[in-house]
Amino acid sequence: MKIAIIGAGLAGLSCGRVLQQAGQEVTLFDKGRSPGGRLATRRIGDAVLDHGAQFFTVRDSALRAQTDDWITRGIAKVWCHGFGSEADGHPRFVGVAGMNSLAKDLAAGLDVRCNQLAFSVRRGSRSAWEVVIDDGGTNAAEVVVLTPPMAQSFSLVFEAGVELPVDVFRSEYHRCIALLAVLDGPSAVPAPGGVQLSAADDPVFSFIGDNFAKGVSPVPAVTFHGSPDWSAAHWDADRPEVTASLLAAARPWLGGATVVDYHVKRWRFAGPGAMIDDRFWRSPEGDLVVCGDAFAGSKFEGAFNSGRAAAESILADRR
Repeated sequence: MKIAIIGAGLAGLSCGRVLQQAGQEVTLFDKGRSPGGRLATRRIGDAVLDHGAQFFTVRDSALRAQTDDWITRGIAKVWCHGFGSEADGHPRFVGVAGMNSLAKDLAAGLDVRCNQLAFSVRRGSRSAWEVVIDDGGTNAAEVVVLTPPMAQSFSLVFEAGVELPVDVFRSEYHRCIALLAVLDGPSAVPAPGGVQLSAADDPVFSFIGDNFAKGVSPVPAVTFHGSPDWSAAHWDADRPEVTASLLAAARPWLGGATVVDYHVKRWRFAGPGAMIDDRFWRSPEGDLVVCGDAFAGSKFEGAFNSGRAAAESILADRR
């Protein structure tokens, strides 16, 4: 089959690998400059900062096998076994060269076309579907897999008259404004270099990750994730105002260090709010599939499993 996957984040990549290994012709289209989606790693000077997903955990056999392979090849490692008083002995894994390195490894050997913004997905005249790129180009496919956040996926197929279930296209996502700060010395973030915070703990941040302590950055650099509530409340504020607020809130976590460079990143779809019970949605005709981290378990492993489940469903029809 000729299969088009919209989005080269974790769900799209895991789906694409299963399909390609089964002998299908797979093409992934992504609007970003590189694959990964929220598996995002940024360089600021000599600093390296994960500014999307900070780590991942493993619960089931499929991701465990992939993680064991990454560890064997030196691509992933254990960062810690929990944070502060919430340490539970369960390993938190990270990419040795940043979380985006995991996405790049999954993308190796796949036909991933970056800087390709899918404008719409419509019924084709000579194929089941045509994926229309924002430059006007079209790509034919027998099956289309949508992995963007649900609202974006719905907008892609709206004109095709596809009726998605209400709980799929109305899925809500929380927002996150992140501060990436490069320091001139060690931070005051306690070992192992990560802090998970509730609204009662901190009115601004939900997670703080020291990329130097993680072993990702060669120089001190800290990622501060604004909480969903704070980020939503400040989403439309002027950038200078937001930046000043983030820098002021970060000060207690710097110790004697000073911020020497920084960047503010806004994640419009940082993570799903309510979860969809199934691992994916598939049209009655079987030629359109929607998957991602909003299905049956959020975050890294949820997206990984959703993509794999979607691929296995498509392949089941060919057996």
